[in-house]
Amino acid sequence: MTAQHAAPKESPALKDQPLLEVRDFQVELITDGGIVRAVDSVTFSIHRGETVTIIGESGSGKSTTAMGILRLLPEDLAVLSGTVVIDGVDISANPKAIDKVRGRTLALIPQDPMTALSPVHTIGSQLFEAIRIAGAAPAKDKNALQARAIRLLEQVHIPTPDKQLKKYPHQLSGGMLQRVLIAIALASEPQLLVADEPTSALDVTVQGGILDLLLELQEQRGIGILMITHDLGVARLISDRIHVMKDGSFVESGEVQQIVDHPATEYTRTLLAAVPVLGPWDETSGGAHAQAATDPALTKSGASND
Repeated sequence: MTAQHAAPKESPALKDQPLLEVRDFQVELITDGGIVRAVDSVTFSIHRGETVTIIGESGSGKSTTAMGILRLLPEDLAVLSGTVVIDGVDISANPKAIDKVRGRTLALIPQDPMTALSPVHTIGSQLFEAIRIAGAAPAKDKNALQARAIRLLEQVHIPTPDKQLKKYPHQLSGGMLQRVLIAIALASEPQLLVADEPTSALDVTVQGGILDLLLELQEQRGIGILMITHDLGVARLISDRIHVMKDGSFVESGEVQQIVDHPATEYTRTLLAAVPVLGPWDETSGGAHAQAATDPALTKSGASND
């Protein structure tokens, strides 16, 4: 939607309709050791302007849930069942219907930008390709492609975007690359973003900037966000609702304050206990250095720039 056009009015029915509705979703993986049920009958929904987070430890099934919904799991190794409706399109009844919404209505922000981006192509060429696929600019109009790419990089607050387009991924910091991935995801002006551990590969001082950016984009565009993370600290900052996942199932679900302040399961309490907490500041001689040496929350902060 361009700035010159007013947003179309939505009918009450459209506003009430979830962007994503998942019912009794199940993923079974075919392995050498037999069939493994990686996701076991999960149900949830996401509305416009809402962030829903699936949180759990590594191997809990949260990323498998997201990749299954996007139909990015190998068809010969993953058997999906249940109902998935994306913006009114039932992709479980017709698996090929995912092509109508993936990269259009919804977009994926991958976990690791260094593996998600091609190391041998410039930032510009990869962003141009995303714009062409989205049909957001004439494919053969280089000026229109560049103008759109610069605008996208500006939206994710990358400085001197015209210069960044000429660079290769190894020439940018991790935080900048994550912003590039978000810009690529925004190329199609999606209504729903699936963010798979978008801050796990980043320094903690950079994580806050990425989360602020996602919240800003959500406020501006009214997009829904499915956040996948193992970090309850991240989930607490960005979520409206949280689903806690263990061994492929939701063990607890609720509003963010309910989950954080009154966890109902020991598993959730363990996840909360794993969130680093800064201790009291020691202003005595050498106290700050001693604290930094022993406090993981401080030593993780690093000195890299976003």
